Amino acid sequence: MTISPPHQGQRRRGTAQGRRSRTKETRMLDRNLTRTQTIARLNDRARLGLDRTATIVVTSTLLAYLSDGTAKSFVLARARTLQAARNCSFNEDSPERDFAAFEIDGIGCFLKVDCYDQDLQYGSEDPADASITRRVVTIMAREDY
Repeated sequence: MTISPPHQGQRRRGTAQGRRSRTKETRMLDRNLTRTQTIARLNDRARLGLDRTATIVVTSTLLAYLSDGTAKSFVLARARTLQAARNCSFNEDSPERDFAAFEIDGIGCFLKVDCYDQDLQYGSEDPADASITRRVVTIMAREDY
């Protein structure tokens, strides 16, 4: 008499088989998105800090406005800036969600997402393809633009 484990043949959460099926589902959903929606979703991932290949830059001008020059206030200013960038909203004229204007403590700020090739030398040939694109999110004071 052979006794099989209760989970044999079933997909369990956290197993390789379960992860593969979720990935396939995600790919299927991505096929239904337009090119603009795909770019917007990838830009959101970069802005939220979920894209490990993306770089987030905060300009020194903006940090100078938001801090008093001490290391502690510099770190707090950067944290406030990143929080504001994560919560900013985009206008309809930015369907790829690559440009936003917002305020932090009454200081006007811009957020810009640029898409480059893997070496950060040239613009990306296809910003909708995450495998060949690196994103740079720049958060700046309005004067920096």
